[in-house]
Amino acid sequence: MFTPDPISRPAGPPASSAPVRDYLATPRPGADAGYVVVPRSLAEAMPLPWQQHMAYLLSEFHQAFSHVTWPTYRVVPSRYERLVDLDEEQLAEVGCLVEIDTDGEVVYRDRSGRLVEHPADMNVLVACLDPIPPPQSGPPAPGAPLPGPLAQQDRTQGPERPQNPDRSPIPDRSPGPAPDDQTETPPRGFPAQQPPASPDQPFGPTGYQDRRSGYRNPGSGHRW
Repeated sequence: MFTPDPISRPAGPPASSAPVRDYLATPRPGADAGYVVVPRSLAEAMPLPWQQHMAYLLSEFHQAFSHVTWPTYRVVPSRYERLVDLDEEQLAEVGCLVEIDTDGEVVYRDRSGRLVEHPADMNVLVACLDPIPPPQSGPPAPGAPLPGPLAQQDRTQGPERPQNPDRSPIPDRSPGPAPDDQTETPPRGFPAQQPPASPDQPFGPTGYQDRRSGYRNPGSGHRW
């Protein structure tokens, strides 16, 4: 039986036909108008299900464009700096020259010799130190900070192990040398010193033990 009520439409805008372009239209880390850079150390620090899904998507992408001649890319970490704050090496990197004109003022020129207007308001991209750690070839060292979202998590699945903050050495509980007044116990558990047995004094339930003539029972007067 079909209901006469109309089918409700989902709320919100319809799905985009170019989701990647729409997503990258907003400023994203490592993305510009032509390329998207994903640091390997951060990608390898993601959870295992995410890595498996990402590896599957990259495999499909590389298979779809395997006919394209791919160049070798050289990624250089960079940041924007004001042109007037650069030193000589950074000015040579961006292709600018600093001169002093006939009026004694500092002027900036590009590679073609054209005068740069308003250099104090011009920002250029120069190389900088990479704040993201490089990928590791092996497992991270104990206690080393983890990059990405795992920085506040522990990779161990078991309970957290207690740590010794003062790193004091573990006390040695091995038995030390015996005192001088302590006599070592001989084999088979016999005492080292045994008082001489008297014939009139019973020893245990069967009488005393006479090592020269055997055993005697004081109740019967017999030896055996």
